[in-house]
Amino acid sequence: MERYLLCAVLCLLGLGFMRTEAFEVTVKDESKTTCIYASMQVNFAVQYDTNNGTKRNTTFAAPDNVTTDGSRCGSSGVDPLLVVNFGNNHSWSVNFTSDSTVYRIGVIVFTYNTNDSTLFPDAKEKGLLTAVKSINDSIPMNTTYVCIHEEVLTTENVVQVYRNVTLLPYGQDAKKEFHCSADTPTPQPPTTHPVTTANVTVSPAPTTKPVDKPSIGHYNISRGNETCLLASMGLQLNATLLIDGKRVWTPININPNSTVSSGICSNGSALLRLSDSGATVVEFYFSIKEKNFYLKEVNVTLTNGSGISYITNSNLSLWEASMGYSYLCHKEQLITVSEDLSINTFDVRVQPFNVQNATYAIASECSLDDDSILIPIIVGAALAGLIVIIVIAYLIGRRKTYAGYQTL
Repeated sequence: MERYLLCAVLCLLGLGFMRTEAFEVTVKDESKTTCIYASMQVNFAVQYDTNNGTKRNTTFAAPDNVTTDGSRCGSSGVDPLLVVNFGNNHSWSVNFTSDSTVYRIGVIVFTYNTNDSTLFPDAKEKGLLTAVKSINDSIPMNTTYVCIHEEVLTTENVVQVYRNVTLLPYGQDAKKEFHCSADTPTPQPPTTHPVTTANVTVSPAPTTKPVDKPSIGHYNISRGNETCLLASMGLQLNATLLIDGKRVWTPININPNSTVSSGICSNGSALLRLSDSGATVVEFYFSIKEKNFYLKEVNVTLTNGSGISYITNSNLSLWEASMGYSYLCHKEQLITVSEDLSINTFDVRVQPFNVQNATYAIASECSLDDDSILIPIIVGAALAGLIVIIVIAYLIGRRKTYAGYQTL
């Protein structure tokens, strides 16, 4: 399955975001005071199954005429919620949370109606389907969130492309703007000029700095007031990127100090999403088989000067441990995501299910950490080598013995 609808996304981006008008909405409280303001352009690419067994992609945009039925300003213990309704029973929503210093864009839920035969002709599954994405971006209070450039959110079967986004919840008195990472220009390396001597041009020799071992990050995901997922690890991505028309091998360390963690916990699956400054996003999907949990899927989103790359491997069976335990591996491991991307992990410890009191359970260590298995391997190899030497010496001795006699 083309999980991220690459063809559809390339069409969306290549056609200049499909040239749609932005919708603009406000949500007001009982006193007619605006508590949420939003304006943005949103395009969707959805992959669905047809009755003849094939898969089909459809792309459409949120129009400029939408309604906000179901939205709320929020109150004590109730988060503000923006709901945007459009078309034939399609909707998009986002909730907000806050403390005294920051507010957070929480979970985005996109609901699409496959009964809409105009957008989903011959759809096999009929009804309302949802795509859920946890964001958890933190923005200072009294600041408007702005993202002019394209941002892409990916979930199974759905890609959402945003542009010209403005969000201001809680009826704040916005004095400043907080821009997304896509609006921040990437620093360019200093230009180097060749040195010319006696009609011979000598280009400066490139210098390669050894890649440092990544720092260990500690992450946790909550469901309600309780921690439901714990993870700590060092991550180093090794990617082959297209830069200025050339394929360049690029190591990328995930920096815990600039990484925001988010995710979702459920009874049968769990998601850990790590976003390093918004430019590099790594998603780990955990699942359960029989009485064990394991890492089933890894998705990576890379943003560079050449665009956005989506890489996924959904056929993994790694980091397995019994339910009620945590998985631990101190040694370096390699996760192959694709031919052009791999991830080196260091000092991994994860527990995506059955977390009690926000504390890791007893660790189930990986075989790489078990040095005791090296002893029988070394002894066995030594014995095998000794047997080979004895056999060779015996054969050489017999050959020399026969060579000393003559037939009468």
